[in-house]
Amino acid sequence: MKYSKLLAFIVIGLLASVLTFFIYRQNFHFLDAVDLKLKDARFKIRKNVQPDKRVVIVAIDSKSVNELGRWPWKRSVFAELLNSLKWYDVKVTALDIVFSESSDSKEDAALSRAIEKNGSAILGYFFRDEKEDANPKALSQIESSKIKLLKIAEGVTEVPVYQRPFVETNIPLLGRGALDFGFFNTDPDSDGPVRKSTLLMLYNGEIYPSLALKALRHYTGKEIMLEVAPFGVSSLRLGDMSIPSDESGRLTVNYYGKGGTITTLSAVDVIKKRIKKDELKDSIVFVGATEVGIYDMRATPVESAFPGVEIHATVASNALQDRFILRDGRIIAVEILCLALFPVILTLVLGMARNSFLGLVAFMFVSGIYAVFNYLLFRNYSIDMSLLYPLSSTALAFISSEAYRNLVVERKNRYLKKAFSSYVSPELVAEIIKNPDRLALGGAKKEITVLFSDIRGFTGISEKLAPDVLVSLLNEYLGPMTEVVLKNNGTLDKYIGDAVMAIYNAPLDVTDHPEKACRTAIEMIDKLKEVNNSFKQKGLPPVDIGIGVNTGYAVVGNMGADMRFDYTAIGDTVNLASRLEGQNKYYGTHIILSEFTASKVKDKFMLREIDLMRVVGKEKPVAIFELITDGNAKLAEGFSEALKVYRAKGFQDALDIFTGLAGEHKDPVAKLYSERCREYLQSPPPPEWDGVFISSKK
Repeated sequence: MKYSKLLAFIVIGLLASVLTFFIYRQNFHFLDAVDLKLKDARFKIRKNVQPDKRVVIVAIDSKSVNELGRWPWKRSVFAELLNSLKWYDVKVTALDIVFSESSDSKEDAALSRAIEKNGSAILGYFFRDEKEDANPKALSQIESSKIKLLKIAEGVTEVPVYQRPFVETNIPLLGRGALDFGFFNTDPDSDGPVRKSTLLMLYNGEIYPSLALKALRHYTGKEIMLEVAPFGVSSLRLGDMSIPSDESGRLTVNYYGKGGTITTLSAVDVIKKRIKKDELKDSIVFVGATEVGIYDMRATPVESAFPGVEIHATVASNALQDRFILRDGRIIAVEILCLALFPVILTLVLGMARNSFLGLVAFMFVSGIYAVFNYLLFRNYSIDMSLLYPLSSTALAFISSEAYRNLVVERKNRYLKKAFSSYVSPELVAEIIKNPDRLALGGAKKEITVLFSDIRGFTGISEKLAPDVLVSLLNEYLGPMTEVVLKNNGTLDKYIGDAVMAIYNAPLDVTDHPEKACRTAIEMIDKLKEVNNSFKQKGLPPVDIGIGVNTGYAVVGNMGADMRFDYTAIGDTVNLASRLEGQNKYYGTHIILSEFTASKVKDKFMLREIDLMRVVGKEKPVAIFELITDGNAKLAEGFSEALKVYRAKGFQDALDIFTGLAGEHKDPVAKLYSERCREYLQSPPPPEWDGVFISSKK
């Protein structure tokens, strides 16, 4: 049962893994959104990470607006900014701004000259879903920015990257002096946050790179190389730099912290040259708005209002540091392995846990291990693994296992506890519940020790007492006797009126069960003294008891109908124990053991053989022994010597010894043998006499 129970828990874990994997493969939108939210929390737990210092944001912030005037600025202001960036020896300037409409001709001309003079300006533009009439010259300008090193696998009929039908460009006058062009669309996930940056866009059959990708292209001096397979983008590279986009050309952004974590300078400070010149030398500068009122703020995993320009800057910094969030086939395989393995590990532990509380602790521990494991992989190696699905499979395994525990295992445990607690010690009940497979309720033959005890002369006592007083007397007697049985790991088989039947070594194995039965007998005699003192105080008559103990094989198990649970033992071993108990009255003793019990405890208790007895229905005689409780070794030795003489038919010599023992020690057994010797002296036994006493009592 122990192993079958453990196997049942493991099967539950496997089923939880299979079911969760099925759900995992279905890509349910709601569950994926929850998983993303859980992943977002990792950014907030992780401390700010140091971005690449070569990436700088020149911000149109509140300070700049306050000093240079309300937004939108005149284009001459942007011209001053570009001229200042040239003075600072900026290597690449990426404008997260589109100048799609003409302004004052002088202003436009000033900005055009500044763009051309700057020589490193990459102008931003914007793809739209709404119709936009683009200037043919402007379209021609951005067409030059398309990806040229493109390898499309055989059989690819459609490139599955984002696409939009319209584009909003800069006016041709400004575009003609630009170094290059890049789009700055930011596409949020369906639940709002921007977790990925769109690096590629399909427009009019051509693929165009983003502003961040173009900035990296000119900063590194390497061409953008794109490979497309039937499933989508298979490779995106800048020389030796590999950018791990997904199949649609989007890159998961590895945010460094809240807005402003990347070095951010006020545009007004750059224009007025308040910054040290070497702070911007050979850097990539992204120019964009961080002023909230300009409405270029985006919801992200790290902040609900994050500057859009910093998203582009973060992508560039990720690439320069090779600090990408990784999620490829190998990571997905590990994710699936965790999804399958953790529920099985949990259910293995749950199968060994004794109760639901320990199960809950195990669940929290296993879930905690995965959560910490997931976070450490993210923090130290930027590995992106699902939190929801492995934790869900673990939770499903826990809930299912606990349901099984409470509906099946605990229900059976409660049944066993109820069935056994009244006649088995608490320790044995706990062991039965822990290992119910050891019960053999259907019936099994095993060696046991059986104890019977009975009140002498109970019929006469019962006739003198009122029924309610008799019941009270019995309860006060049986209660302490039962405690003694349970204390010594015995099983209270049944009460038979005033008699007590107990078995040892069933339903569970009990070490040294003959010894424990004998100790029970001794303690019963001692306990009887306390009971009689209590009876005397209440005016009740004292009682005396006889006990019989036998060891041997018997059939033990659940006897009777299904409607009634009755665990008992049957067989000759039980019958002999009962007959031994009855012989106490004949011999005047209190505890009689069979030779089978005596042989196992002779070194632990003082015994004396008192007879060879052949019970009714049995041919082979059984040696019976008295368990001596008063430690009278002189009596035991003397009686043993007399018994040898008696069995050798030296009845006169035996009579002398037995008479002496009876007089000196008040020994009822010696007195009994004295009477036998006199009888045999008057009427000698037949020649074949073997010294066996034939009991007529069953």
